[in-house]
Amino acid sequence: MNVGIIGLGYWGPNLVRNFLANSDIHSLYGCDMNPARLKFIESKFPSVKLTTKMDELLLNKEIDIIVIATPVQYHYEIAKKALENDKHIWVEKPFTSMSSQAEELIQIAEKRKLTIFVDHTFIYTGAVRKIKELVDKKVLGDVIYFDSVRVNLGLFQHDVNVIWDLACHDLSIMDYLLNNKVVALTANGIANYYEHENIAHLALYFENNCFAHFHVNWTSPVKIRRVLIGGKNKMLLWDDMLPTEKIKVYDAGVEVDSPELVHKILVQYRTGDMHSPKINDTEALALGVKEFLSSINENRRPLTNAYDGLKVVKILEAADLSIKGKGKLIEINGF
Repeated sequence: MNVGIIGLGYWGPNLVRNFLANSDIHSLYGCDMNPARLKFIESKFPSVKLTTKMDELLLNKEIDIIVIATPVQYHYEIAKKALENDKHIWVEKPFTSMSSQAEELIQIAEKRKLTIFVDHTFIYTGAVRKIKELVDKKVLGDVIYFDSVRVNLGLFQHDVNVIWDLACHDLSIMDYLLNNKVVALTANGIANYYEHENIAHLALYFENNCFAHFHVNWTSPVKIRRVLIGGKNKMLLWDDMLPTEKIKVYDAGVEVDSPELVHKILVQYRTGDMHSPKINDTEALALGVKEFLSSINENRRPLTNAYDGLKVVKILEAADLSIKGKGKLIEINGF
């Protein structure tokens, strides 16, 4: 297959490298409006055919796949034109700016029998795959909370707020791990520097009494990438900033005696050993590319597909409504 990558900024070189490394790829084309980015890619990957004109990729009948790595405001327009020209598409997160756009792209793809891959990269990391295994095997027991912190002194995005930029990572991870139906959410945030919120908190409620909380911030003096998952049997900590032992499973929990007698409830705390399981260190993006190409060849939905992307966008839209209402509870039809 031949691939065209539109957008060669921060993430572009990683995409170019991983697609080139896959034996199913015959030729790779790249497009960016910034000549400096084309010059950089040319110096690193001289085999890539480069242009500043997007239509040279979208209308090229030899290209089978279009990879969209532009700001989110351009995802829908480029993705629609690619699908209408019979290209399979890979779209960076978040999938689209609005859920209505995502739904339209899904309809076009299904009508034309084309594949949409949404790059929720963390789903392909060894850490998340190991956590999924532990959750599915009920090692933690029934999950009662998911608590994530993703903060740093980072790059302000000009087109989206910090929830759209950072929380979408952990929302996709949460959805993959828990597969629970969200019924409502609240979000609070503030914009200290310009129109988009740079710090925010998001809380999700599920139909099975599970709870999730997300703290995201572009203005933290330290970089933190941490998730706590609490189960009724065990609890798990994933710290993605650690070089080793990123996942720790604690034999710890809460035991309640006589729950039927509220006034006599006795809470006991249980602490035991900590276990750090071995995780696969294969690059996530390489596994994502492999999954995408396999899904095309096998005519099936990829692991991170358009419906998963749509689900995350719907949550992000609801979060915006809640922030505008200063933490207003937004009910969601379970999905």
